Amino acid sequence: MDSKIMTALGDRVLSLGPRPAADGPYRHFKLTRDADGLAWLLFDRADASANTLSSDVMEEFDAVLAAIETERPAGLVIRSAKPSGFIAGADVNEFRGASDAEMVETRIRAAHAVVDHLEALKLPTLAVIHGFCLGGGLEVALACQSRIAIAGARFGFPEVMLGLHPGLGGTARFSALVNPTQSMSLMLTGRTIDARRAKALGLVDAVTEERHVRDAVRDVVFGRLKRAKPGLLTRAANLGPVRGLLAKRMRSEAAKAAPSEHYPAPYALIDLWETHGGSKAAMLKAEQASFAKLMVTPTAQNLIRVFFLREQMKKAAGSGNAIKHVHVIGAGAMGGDIAAWVAGQGFRVSLADMKPEPIAGAIKRAADLYGKIIRKPTEVRDALDRLIPDMDGEGVRNADLVIEAVPEKLDLKQKVYASLEPKMKPGAILATNTSSIPLQDLRTTLARPERLMGLHFFNPVSRLQLVEVVSHDGNHPQVLKQALAFVGAIDRLPLSVKSSPGFLVNRALTPYMLEAIVMLDEKTDQRLIDAAAEQFGMPMGPIELADQVGLDICLDVGDMLRTKFGDLLPPTPAWLREKVARGELGRKTGKGFYTWKDGKAEKAPLPETGPGVTDQMIDRLVLPMSNVCVAALREGIVDDPDAVDGAMIFGTGYAPFRGGPLNYARARGVENVVSTLRTLAERFGERFAPDPGWDNFK
Repeated sequence: MDSKIMTALGDRVLSLGPRPAADGPYRHFKLTRDADGLAWLLFDRADASANTLSSDVMEEFDAVLAAIETERPAGLVIRSAKPSGFIAGADVNEFRGASDAEMVETRIRAAHAVVDHLEALKLPTLAVIHGFCLGGGLEVALACQSRIAIAGARFGFPEVMLGLHPGLGGTARFSALVNPTQSMSLMLTGRTIDARRAKALGLVDAVTEERHVRDAVRDVVFGRLKRAKPGLLTRAANLGPVRGLLAKRMRSEAAKAAPSEHYPAPYALIDLWETHGGSKAAMLKAEQASFAKLMVTPTAQNLIRVFFLREQMKKAAGSGNAIKHVHVIGAGAMGGDIAAWVAGQGFRVSLADMKPEPIAGAIKRAADLYGKIIRKPTEVRDALDRLIPDMDGEGVRNADLVIEAVPEKLDLKQKVYASLEPKMKPGAILATNTSSIPLQDLRTTLARPERLMGLHFFNPVSRLQLVEVVSHDGNHPQVLKQALAFVGAIDRLPLSVKSSPGFLVNRALTPYMLEAIVMLDEKTDQRLIDAAAEQFGMPMGPIELADQVGLDICLDVGDMLRTKFGDLLPPTPAWLREKVARGELGRKTGKGFYTWKDGKAEKAPLPETGPGVTDQMIDRLVLPMSNVCVAALREGIVDDPDAVDGAMIFGTGYAPFRGGPLNYARARGVENVVSTLRTLAERFGERFAPDPGWDNFK
């Protein structure tokens, strides 16, 4: 056993049975036998930090199972030799570009046969699970007769996030073992659960500590531990009439989160269970065809693309973060939430403001956030201890990184920098969270402009994963590297952008929001405008989004971008300025375009007989986003079209199943997009003129 792996968990060395020979016959597995006659099968995928199931792994797994059958041990213990966890699921690389459902089904059938082989072994089989046990990994565990979880293990079926449902027998085995109201809900949402919850649901038979693994294994194999069995309710819920009622309820729940025309997977899973839930054999067979059919849908292929965009952006962060103490100036909505997030990720954070009230508000919001995302009360307390109120702003002297989040006024920011810069450590980075002011304008008064960066977070900070890392031509390359590594270390996805007005995301989002306001000016019902965007697949419409962001901020960003891009942006109507002057700023004041109660916009349903959403309305809203993304590529603001798509998905929630604004244009056909933009320009004005960048866009 690799000594690095043995010590990687510090005091929690994995209990892996007898030490395997260095030159075993298998590439991804090690097989040993202990004094009790138990076979220990260790999964240790070659050249990978986590175990995933690829076709060559499954093939070898089958050969190992055949060898075990002939050797007839007293029982079989399956474990992962990777510190990261049991099995992280299928190897998603093998899903990319799948276009032939029959071919997919053939491959899935072969993988099913291996899992069935495991289930059919005529000896006690046991999975011992630490760390992550997801997707295909959980399906392998479900094919064992017993499951033991090490405290801290996490279980889940994330396939729905890829536009799929479980495909290695999980739909049938999970819903037969655990009450379908819970098992289906986990498969439909992709949520993960901890070991304690898994035990309560009957998914695992016992939860133990690593040091007790050997005793627990003996208890299971020699029949001293009672196995979790499906209860009466589980069996009743799988009966025909009950399935029909439950399936109906599941469909209406799914519809709230994901419309069926955009996200077919949840509905395919519900159909599968409703039709075949009474028969394991029928459901296993039907699962293969259903999974293969989903795999080749544009939704699944685009969501798989999004999965790889996230991985690519994580890699762009690099490693080796050297920042330990962060000082945040401005405890308003953004500054306070950035400070809370960073402290929650293990950093020491001092938070400064001119007044005590915003700091107190930020700490209260931080406590609420930690209560939701951190599981242990002691860890919530530790996170709050790391978030230090700093009225005197003394934290700046020790900070490795200073983040300025004061209002979007150039002279105010410059004044703050003048008092800050002399106090900062020589190697410290000064980062602004500006959403629109170019760094060229901010750096003019600085003595060390090479250390000024933009770190532009998105609201809400705890939910949107993107951070634009903004550089200017005078930056020291090491500063950019450090900033990217810091973004990765706080579990966020960095996008490297060159400084220019609005950077990428706000520049692309502004025409979307302003066009909606022009439509309001044309007397279109605001609910209809929002409905058009939602029908395309946006998480919320532009009018509701403007209220969320704050109409004052939208106005400032719009005005700033109009000074640079002029008639490429729609004009701002006078009534919007009056609305802002009256203090109707949206969600934060309780009234904007909508009235807001408890953080939600109050919307009456649209009248059934009135005007409906048209394709032209959708095009007016979404095509300018693709147009700006092409312009940003042409101007060199961003150099990678994939990263542009990732940024729009992770920074704005742009319809993930469409794979991003550039991918959407590619799928729709560049010629079609360009000719539609020309038609819109003739009808509504030059702001729709196609960017010259389309000529070279592939």
